[in-house]
Amino acid sequence: MATTQIPQLEHTQSFQLPSSHFDGSTGPRIIGPRDGKFADLKSVGVRFMSWCAETGGNFSLVQHPIPPRTLVAPIHLHTREDEYSYVLEGRMGALLGDDVVYAEPGDLVFKPRNQWHTFWNAGDAPCRILEIISSAGFEHFFKELGDRMAESKAASVAEVPGLPELGDRYGIYFRPESIARLCEEHGLVYPA
Repeated sequence: MATTQIPQLEHTQSFQLPSSHFDGSTGPRIIGPRDGKFADLKSVGVRFMSWCAETGGNFSLVQHPIPPRTLVAPIHLHTREDEYSYVLEGRMGALLGDDVVYAEPGDLVFKPRNQWHTFWNAGDAPCRILEIISSAGFEHFFKELGDRMAESKAASVAEVPGLPELGDRYGIYFRPESIARLCEEHGLVYPA
């Protein structure tokens, strides 16, 4: 089963990482549907919408486009943040502890810190979710991972140099041995 390409955003200007809290004093801020830094992690895209510095560290917001029938990551655990996945389109599957759940547009799935979990596109069409990360900071893991993938020309996250150390720094731990079982059980692919 082949995966589809993750749509890329066309950037007309260079991206500058926000460094201060957005308080509205400079006027309204609207992020258009093609705005924001984008990273292609092969199994999932990451469109950065709100960063730690902008929200005073309270939360960050990313959008994840996920190709059809694609596992996003091996089973993993976050020690520092909770994640809330709001489905915009498609069908998201998730393993939360021992429970498998499915979510459709308008559903919100809570993935608390210190719970082993993973998620995937459970359908034959693209899936897009908004991921609210609280407290903020983990969006920098995605940025560093995307930068490392691009620099090393890695074909998958597994080929990224220094991945275990990067995970340790952000308090995220992976069970890569879960990939084959999850793909078989749920009819998924994972870019390798």
